[in-house]
Amino acid sequence: MARAMWDSSVGKKTVMAVSGLIMLLYLAVHMFGNLKIFFGPGDYNRYGHWLRTIGEPFMHYEWTLWVIRVVLVVAVVAHAVCAYQLSRRDLRARPSKYVHRKPRASYATRTMRWGGIILALFIVWHILDLTTGTVHSGGFQEGHPYQNVVDTFSTWYGNVIYIVAMLALGLHVRHGFWSAAQTLGVGSRTRDRALKAGANVLALLLTAGFIAVPVGVMTGVVS
Repeated sequence: MARAMWDSSVGKKTVMAVSGLIMLLYLAVHMFGNLKIFFGPGDYNRYGHWLRTIGEPFMHYEWTLWVIRVVLVVAVVAHAVCAYQLSRRDLRARPSKYVHRKPRASYATRTMRWGGIILALFIVWHILDLTTGTVHSGGFQEGHPYQNVVDTFSTWYGNVIYIVAMLALGLHVRHGFWSAAQTLGVGSRTRDRALKAGANVLALLLTAGFIAVPVGVMTGVVS
């Protein structure tokens, strides 16, 4: 049954919807935590330390964080694989273009694939920058996330990469949230307007919340 579900287009769309909602929940919590940077280095660094000690003493140091990371990796991989397979299936089903042009889709819909690629590349850069410190500028300081964030957003390219990725994220969330609701059977004629409005608000809040951090560094509010 699981294999039949995975092989079907409906099954892949369901996996995409569930994995997308898991990532969306993480993004909301992550954005909220990021905003603690406006309370100063002490609060933000303590927050970074707390993330590694969640569940102690039952959970060992960083165990809970690694559980979260594994769940996120599985969600991201499942989401990307399903998106790719559905895209290939769609192309095989329609090898030639339509004679008549389809109604123009929204900008978010037409850029979902490119947005996904941008976000995938950003995730790799973000991990190498602020988790491992491999590509970090200014000297990576283990256990000092506040200083590391300020270093990253003190460079023009750090700001450009982050802001472009967050704009892509906003478009992705705007379309993806509504699509997930349709796939999971939540949508209906009476609910569509509310779901679309909720998707717009959620995308706007996440985009603004994430971009507030580099803007805070650039303007000197965070320094």
